[in-house]
Amino acid sequence: MLTEAIDGLQIRPEGTYVDVTFGGGGHSRAILELLGRGGRLYAFDQDPDAARRVESGEWRAESCESEAEFTFIGENFRYLKSFLRLHGVRQVDGVLADLGVSSHQFDTAERGFSTRLDGELDMRMDRQSPVSARDLVNSLDEEELARLLHLYGELPNARQMARAIVKARALASIDTTGQLRDAVGRHLPRGMENKYLAMLFQALRIEVNGELEALKAMLEQAAELLTPEGRLVVISYHSLEDRLVKNFMKTGNFEGRVEKDFYGNPLSTMQMVSRGAVQASDEEVAVNSRARSARLRVGMRRLKD
Repeated sequence: MLTEAIDGLQIRPEGTYVDVTFGGGGHSRAILELLGRGGRLYAFDQDPDAARRVESGEWRAESCESEAEFTFIGENFRYLKSFLRLHGVRQVDGVLADLGVSSHQFDTAERGFSTRLDGELDMRMDRQSPVSARDLVNSLDEEELARLLHLYGELPNARQMARAIVKARALASIDTTGQLRDAVGRHLPRGMENKYLAMLFQALRIEVNGELEALKAMLEQAAELLTPEGRLVVISYHSLEDRLVKNFMKTGNFEGRVEKDFYGNPLSTMQMVSRGAVQASDEEVAVNSRARSARLRVGMRRLKD
């Protein structure tokens, strides 16, 4: 959904933009190609692998010879406002977030994000974080595990999954993604094994990385930073993220509660631009199956607060 995301930003050549999820650098490269002299792009990513890609310069296409200024910030986007201020930036014209796990992270077995590849049960976006998925799986009691799998994975059989994990770890520590798959194997409905595993891994990943709280913090800070009519473009990959994004863009809060002043004017600083969520085309899904669950929404800072 690269084209839709870049179109949603309505980039001005001399503007200031932020890609809060650098990943492989595809979105940043596309933004830079539209920026000219005086334009600035700041990219965030807490993953050391992303920092290495920036240092190598391989993420830039040979044709990308923008005169714009590019700055990489190796931090979680929950610190968006603080680190931009450190760089003297107090307002931006657009913010782009492509949430979820990058293709590189999925395809690296030892990161523990993939349900297909056997590797260490890690799932940390920031390898310096103290708690991994392995820690959660082997330490949470059955009640806590069930709550986590239901809340963040939306698993219909969360309690059975949690019980199976607790029984398996009583025999031996669950240290790899393969061991986790084996532990819950009998609770994966026939024909839906991959879907249920994805929901299980999603729940653990969200908890390990504090993803929803980080998303809330980023959205609130983005709204403060945007210039009037500045654009906020977010691509989400599951309903928990998309619900937060939709509610915030529509109402300025995460509950979807509409608040108005005495004259009936909305109090939210944000307003929705896109009519509903934009979904990936059949052609894109054919090339990248992960795009099937993607939902893109565009919001804008109101002219008047």
